[in-house]
Amino acid sequence: MAHCYDIKLAAQIAEASYTGRRHSPLAPSILHQLDENDVAAYFLKGNILLIPGSNSVADYLKYHLRVLQIGCKRYRLSDEDTEKGASGTVWHQGFLAHVKVIYDWLKRENLKPDYIIGHSLGAAATQVLVRTCGVPGIGFAAPWPRRSSGAIKHSDLCLCINRDDDPVCGLPGIFHNMGTVHRAKAKRSRFGPDHSIKHYRRVIDEQQTPGTLGPRWPEG
Repeated sequence: MAHCYDIKLAAQIAEASYTGRRHSPLAPSILHQLDENDVAAYFLKGNILLIPGSNSVADYLKYHLRVLQIGCKRYRLSDEDTEKGASGTVWHQGFLAHVKVIYDWLKRENLKPDYIIGHSLGAAATQVLVRTCGVPGIGFAAPWPRRSSGAIKHSDLCLCINRDDDPVCGLPGIFHNMGTVHRAKAKRSRFGPDHSIKHYRRVIDEQQTPGTLGPRWPEG
């Protein structure tokens, strides 16, 4: 039976991943930490793999876009090509390169996650690793890493929670999310895109109050 996890707690953990190991409330739970080639990940007690990404749209655009016009600025994608991962699925090569650093670290340290949580770039990695490892995962503010659409093996284990006012959740445009996608409409949207994980925590509260979003993933 797949492990399930509290969605609200997963968002809190994702936010804590940006505060730094020394000052983070996560510090007592961190068993292993990856910081290599601009890739960060944490392996927590309970065999939870936590993958932070870029906590702002500006950071995301800086590293992952090509040929996209937003306002008066022109952004670029680091890589438009696709490549097969360990799962055999065709993924965006830039995201897959990020995942490979994490995947190699897990193998090197003999770490086997039971659950995966990620935000932004970390949410892209979460989708790839759910497919590869066959364990449940939640991606907040999840970009599109898959070249094809439709269900694939283990897609039933992946949940992507995306705000409808977050443009990163529609990039790159010719790609697709994996698994179940919950598009959250916030009651209020501040000026500009709400990509930061703190804005996702707020909209999760709004969605769970009327039962639009369940309390745990996987459901049941």
